[in-house]
Amino acid sequence: MSEQLSLAKPALPSQRKGGPLLEVEGLTKHFPLRDGFLFKRQVGAVQAVDGVDFTIHEGEALGLVGESGCGKSTTGRLVTRLLEPTAGQILYQGHNITHTDRKHLAPIRSQIQMIFQDPYASLNPRQTVGTIITGPMEINHIQPPGGHEKRVRELLETVGLNPEHYNRFPHEFSGGQRQRIGIARALGMQPKLIIADEPVSALDVSIQAQVVNLLQKLQHELGIAFLFIAHDLAIVRHFSHRVAVMYLGKIMEIGNRTDIYETPRHPYTHALLSAAPEANPDDEQERIRLAGDVPSPINPPTGCRFRTRCWKAQQKCTTEEPPLLQIAGNNTGHLTACHYPQDPTTAARDEDVVLDPALAALEQNAQESAEESAEESAEGSAEEQ
Repeated sequence: MSEQLSLAKPALPSQRKGGPLLEVEGLTKHFPLRDGFLFKRQVGAVQAVDGVDFTIHEGEALGLVGESGCGKSTTGRLVTRLLEPTAGQILYQGHNITHTDRKHLAPIRSQIQMIFQDPYASLNPRQTVGTIITGPMEINHIQPPGGHEKRVRELLETVGLNPEHYNRFPHEFSGGQRQRIGIARALGMQPKLIIADEPVSALDVSIQAQVVNLLQKLQHELGIAFLFIAHDLAIVRHFSHRVAVMYLGKIMEIGNRTDIYETPRHPYTHALLSAAPEANPDDEQERIRLAGDVPSPINPPTGCRFRTRCWKAQQKCTTEEPPLLQIAGNNTGHLTACHYPQDPTTAARDEDVVLDPALAALEQNAQESAEESAEESAEGSAEEQ
């Protein structure tokens, strides 16, 4: 029987277990666009991440959500220093590691590990499970009691795999089992922070809950902090203490999960939550369908980046970028980047909020056609009588 995510009660204690472990300030990553055959000159840049601020405390799980292409995965790779930041700074336990060279970064790399999205591409198909998990420990000179093989077998058992699978190859495992091998590889480094980049999005739905519950159990038992990147709002609510909502390279709203899911203040957060499916289809819920597509990160809108799709946008939103601030009267650390924040409610409205003119016209035509069909049916029944 497959496991299920229980959202009826808090899955994790909400209190912070320690001081700041990771502090990110003004983190920016622009990928240059070049043109020309011989002398490639820069003609622009993809602003994947543009001025992101957040803090992760010891033993805390911060969820990062948003649409595809908003910069979530890039943020995770910047934190692990798999990508070099363009600007801003990354503080790990008070030490600035933003531009630290490879030699000085080596001791810290073992403490910040990453679980990748694709369990099929993140494991070397030519290596056995034992070699995959042992390799990072050998490179970082980690000598566990009893030797590497004993430790690997213990890790395999910890993540729910048979220790006898030590000599098997990745192709002999399912997707969920491969992701467990990736988790075991990360745990072998004894990390204090794990960046989980959509760790269950490539897995079957019946396996997702098992992997998420495994990560949650490991966090409880080992006190590991998490940056949990995902687009599944239900999983993020189940796993995370706090949630940050990202849009087009910017954080729009950040706060504890109760504030974000029950009293969101940013219009984009309202729209994002309204798109999440409900377990009970009979429950009334507002539906906000935004106009158009996400703007290009090559040339993002001036001022507020969400203004081109926001139903509350005014002239001020065009000229001034809203800072990420705490709204007056709120002392829970709930921050919102909006000049005109929403009322803290997700109560159902009388009708859906349709912000796309083409969609509105299509729905109106469909409704008119349905009414005409009903009238024709009623006239046909009257003639027969």
